[in-house]
Amino acid sequence: MRPAHLLLAACASPVLSLTIPLAAWEAVLDAYDHLRHPNPPAALAKPSEYEVGWADPRLNGGRFLDFTTPKAGEPLNVIISNESDPYILTEPGFRAYYKSIGFSEECLGLHIGHIHDADLGDGEGRKGEHILARQYYFPRWGTCWESIAGGNHFRAWKQNGTDADTGAWFLAVSKEENSSKNHMIVPDGYNIGRDLLVENAAGVTHWNGMWWQVDVEWREGLLAPGHKGVNHKIAQDGRVAILTVNRL
Repeated sequence: MRPAHLLLAACASPVLSLTIPLAAWEAVLDAYDHLRHPNPPAALAKPSEYEVGWADPRLNGGRFLDFTTPKAGEPLNVIISNESDPYILTEPGFRAYYKSIGFSEECLGLHIGHIHDADLGDGEGRKGEHILARQYYFPRWGTCWESIAGGNHFRAWKQNGTDADTGAWFLAVSKEENSSKNHMIVPDGYNIGRDLLVENAAGVTHWNGMWWQVDVEWREGLLAPGHKGVNHKIAQDGRVAILTVNRL
């Protein structure tokens, strides 16, 4: 019998209710809660003014979730630091770089779906995504296949407002289902998408005669683990990858 069923049976029995000591009840409740939540969420770190390469959005009312709906959002789980090569911080440079790690623009340059907003705490409030890139399966029409078969994709926002003009890129990365499932995020898709992007960026990458190498820093405490406030109620582990992209 499962703990929840045992607990309900005990509550329904006047004999058990009268004879089981309070300490025993508390032990049953604690055991059941541990089964439901074996790993309690880690505490969020206090926003710091001394981040190098980017500014913590929370300092100015921003957050590490975008706004997919008025309240729920998807994790901003990758940051491209402004310690990267300056070309990466420009839109043409960033587009060239993400092609080197297996992404490209949407199929035929057409956007299907709504625009996500994010508040990066840079003084611009909620602003629409600057870039949406999808997994590039093969040359010519590669992202069109992602639109059908599903795969990895990300949205990107540039932190460039007057209150925090760092130039860093903030990415919401996730892996999605195929078109028959309306591109829903796969189970554990926020963690999977982020990790696949970081894995592709590891080592040396190149595109159109330009070569890069990335340094990765993993951070916790910026984004609360779990599914509270997360779109589709899909839990994520709260880790954020901070990439510094060096041109070779």
